[in-house]
Amino acid sequence: MRRLTVVQLLPALESGGVERSTLEIADALVRAGHRAIVVSAGGRLLPRLLASGAEHITLDIGRKSLASLRHARTLRRVFADTDADIVHARSRLPAWLARLALRGMPAAARPHFVTTVHGLNSPSRYSAVMASGERVICVSDTVRDYVLRQYPGTDPGKLRTIPRGIDPAAFPRAPMPDRDARAWAAAAHPALAGAGPLLLLPGRGTRLKGHADALNLLAVLRGDGSDARLWLPGAREAGREAYIAELEREAAALNIADAIAFTAPTDAIARAYAASDLVLQLSRKPEAFGRTVVEALSVGRVVLGWAHGGVGELLARLQPRGAVAPFDADALQAAARELLTHPPSATDTMEYSLRAMQEATLGVYAEFPRRPR
Repeated sequence: MRRLTVVQLLPALESGGVERSTLEIADALVRAGHRAIVVSAGGRLLPRLLASGAEHITLDIGRKSLASLRHARTLRRVFADTDADIVHARSRLPAWLARLALRGMPAAARPHFVTTVHGLNSPSRYSAVMASGERVICVSDTVRDYVLRQYPGTDPGKLRTIPRGIDPAAFPRAPMPDRDARAWAAAAHPALAGAGPLLLLPGRGTRLKGHADALNLLAVLRGDGSDARLWLPGAREAGREAYIAELEREAAALNIADAIAFTAPTDAIARAYAASDLVLQLSRKPEAFGRTVVEALSVGRVVLGWAHGGVGELLARLQPRGAVAPFDADALQAAARELLTHPPSATDTMEYSLRAMQEATLGVYAEFPRRPR
């Protein structure tokens, strides 16, 4: 593959799936001998990006303000000065600014334009820009179907479905049960000590993650006589104190307060998976992909989730017994009992590896004809 210069655009490099994918593709480009440039406002992930050998240009292209339109001229200069072959936008405002920048360039010098649809944004003219690339990468079939349904004028031939990927080495298969991991979790959070199964629901402290559904499920299992416990890593975060207090009151009303740990995010999420018996994915809003499903299955843990969005797509393909009709509490409880009693065999998740995602993305870049120099 010829040497390329690829410029990725996103608002910032703080945290999240978009940021993670940006770093992963920059790393793959550099290792393949290409030039990787990222334009963003910067953030805590910037040192990791630079350590990969990629370059960074600081520009606040994510601020929703008319003043941001001035950045289109700066981007045009960046594209020209770097002799960019491909501009890859991963967010809506950066994509609009890129389009304005590209429009003002001579056709012979204009880089190719790629977008990635990372989420199920509300359909609008503003969001439609993410379907305007010469190639549009969709992070799941769920996203592909959504794009074609909401923007029927989109040419299906330019869509490329590339699921997000994980590094299997970061989520190695763990024994079941993993007594050392469970002891580690219980030592850190005494409410998790016990002989019964541990349920795990990783996710931010927002109602959309379905924490209340997990509390009700725990109450039912404990009502059955099980010493089940529930860990909610990520639920406790700055600015969400009122929400946590609400959940704690609900737990007390259900008489399960001493069997739950509401904690900050853990940097040892793979070990948290290993400590658990059942991983929950109960987002009330359909997700574009559902990386938690693949991570947990890679570790060898059973997953139970609502059968909608990317989570439902992954469960249908990898572990159908864990997919439950959205918001059917009775079905959720029945499935939990069945999965804890008769867990399915381990699943192969290599289709969703980081390497597969990187290679497929570089393959999209290679589809474009070489620009004359």
